[in-house]
Amino acid sequence: MVPSVAHVLSNIALRTAVIYAVVLVGVRLSGKREVGQMTPFDLTLLLLLSNSVQNAMTGPDTSLVGGVVAASTLLLLNYFVADLSGINRRFRKFIQGQPTLLVHDGKIIESHMAKEHVSMDELERALREHGISTYHEVALAVLEVDGSISCLKYDEIKPDAHTHLVRRRFLRKKE
Repeated sequence: MVPSVAHVLSNIALRTAVIYAVVLVGVRLSGKREVGQMTPFDLTLLLLLSNSVQNAMTGPDTSLVGGVVAASTLLLLNYFVADLSGINRRFRKFIQGQPTLLVHDGKIIESHMAKEHVSMDELERALREHGISTYHEVALAVLEVDGSISCLKYDEIKPDAHTHLVRRRFLRKKE
């Protein structure tokens, strides 16, 4: 018995949705650094990954309609994930992750650096990009969810802010 066209196309849509979910979770679990700043290794992995899942999405159907259904399913899923991320904070945290504090009050948080696979070279490069010569000058350095590193020097903190870093800066000036 030959399956109907609707059955084949719905099968492609279902397989594509499963692959989308698996790849989305895999990319999320791979960490922020891989997503934010692709190395040649990361690009190679991405290209090979996309090629390896193509057959899993469409199966034996290599028709134009099968490809359109797979592409449309991916676009729709991506739209719904983005829309839900904008509405639901918990879902956004699950999909995108949260920023990670790397330097606090001039001290490196080594456990966070190790967890996020950020090397000292990468941190120092980010500091140089922000015009900072050493991490001792940094009030906060944060690995953002997009893989970039944001840095805030002590002199960039507003004096009227009610944070422990402002109080600390005030105490340092008195010494």
